[in-house]
Order: sequence, then structure tokens, then C-alpha cells
Amino acid sequence: MSRRSRERAPVLVSAHRCGAGTDRSRENSRAALDEAVGLGVEYVEFDVQRLACGSLVLLHDDEVELEGRRVPLDRLTLAELRRVHPDVLGYEEVLRALAGRARAHVDLKFTSPPAAYAVPSGTHEVAAARRAVELLGVDAVVVTTLEDDSVRAVRDWADAEGLDLLVGLSLGRSVRGLPVVRQVRTRWSELRPHLRLTGSRANLVVAKHTLARLGVAAYARRRGLPLLVWTVDTERSLRYWMRPGRAWLVTSNQPALALWVRDTGREGLDVPRMSA
Repeated sequence: MSRRSRERAPVLVSAHRCGAGTDRSRENSRAALDEAVGLGVEYVEFDVQRLACGSLVLLHDDEVELEGRRVPLDRLTLAELRRVHPDVLGYEEVLRALAGRARAHVDLKFTSPPAAYAVPSGTHEVAAARRAVELLGVDAVVVTTLEDDSVRAVRDWADAEGLDLLVGLSLGRSVRGLPVVRQVRTRWSELRPHLRLTGSRANLVVAKHTLARLGVAAYARRRGLPLLVWTVDTERSLRYWMRPGRAWLVTSNQPALALWVRDTGREGLDVPRMSA
């Protein structure tokens, strides 16, 4: 899509963590997904983790509590995980659930071993992206991740396959607990993202809404790149970001509200919310 077309087109909506709203127990769940799809969102966003056995599942956090201790997901098999999360959704199950209904916003929460990036097509990230494209088609998939190497690997693979796949480097990661110097360096690299975006070959700019307002949105416009803004939940912020030309895609925990703001936005109407 050309820059001029994006400026006229309605901003698309992505239901964050399958559209769970404020209820964390519904995050990345089938019930939330079906509700979001029923609303008519264009994309459903979900977090993908990789287990020790190679299984891909929908979870945001990279650890779970097992027998009184925190255990990293990459040390667990699917059978072990189901002991504490019996209803955890599998990656392929979700892709099949979305087929023909909505597009997939795949947020990868895992990385490959460092040596794997020498052959990008063999990385775990590429395997996940490949399967999504196989099941849904390239036009129905967006891949995002916090990691520069992951973006580059998926972009290199997509180019080699002749696929016009949108792959975004997400800016705005938590710096809580990091040394002060690293916090400053991380935020600076996000506020001035040119080196990271060009180095990773991202063809989609993905930014937390606060960073987007502080210059990342302007950077995307100057470069003619689509902008994905996360996570926008209040009516006031949605009224700003849902204006045509402000962004290409907005991720929200309140997709019903986002659609209402975009499609009607009239005063005096009851404001819809996702289930709590």
C-alpha cells in the first residue's frame, strides 16, 4: 500500500492477547479469540512461546509456577506445562481457528540459539512464521518481536521465498530491573530507532503508544513505513490513534471500544467494552 493510500485508509484494529480485556485469566484464550473475531477486528494478536519439546503455545510470560518454584517455559514439555495450564492453546490450533475469519498478529516471545542465525531459514522464529503463512497466507499474517536478530532472520527468509511478509521490531520493551546505563541505552535506541530498524531490516515500525508520540510515528511517516501502535486502551488515546493516517494498525485490550471509536464515535452512545 502506498503512503497516500495509508493516509486515507481506516486504521485497522488488533485484539491484544486475543482480546482478553482486563481479565488476565482470558489472555490468549479461545473464548477471548472467538469474542474478538465476532466483533469484526481485522487482526487478533497473541503471544507465542516455545517449549523444550519444540511445541509452540500461547502464553505471555516466559515462566510458570510449578511445585512452588518459577520454571522457564523452555525447560518444560507440553505435558508438563498442561499440569499447570491445562487449557493452554497450541499455536497451530489458533492459526486454524483464525483461518478465513481474521488475520494473525503473531508476537514471538522466544529466540533461537545465537549460532542458529548464521542460517536464518533454520531458526525457530522462521519455522513459526512459515507455518502461519502456510495456513493463513502471507497477506493474513503480521509477525512482531522485541529481538533484532529474530526480525532479520524472518525478513531474510521471507525475501528468499519471495514473500511480502510484514515483520516488525517492537519498540518499548520493559527496562525494569536493568542497570541504569542499560535502561538509558535501550530507550535511546528506541527513540532514535533508525540503526536498529535498518539493521534488522524491519519493514513495519512497531511502537508502544508513548514512544510513538515521542517521535517514532514521525519517523515511520518520513520513511513511508506502516506503523503499528500498542497498546491503546482509553477512549481519548483511541480517538487520537484511530484517525486515518496516524497509524496503520492499533493493538488494544479494548477492541470493541477501538472499533466503536473508528466506525461510529458518536456522542451519547453506550461505550462497548470487552468482557471483564
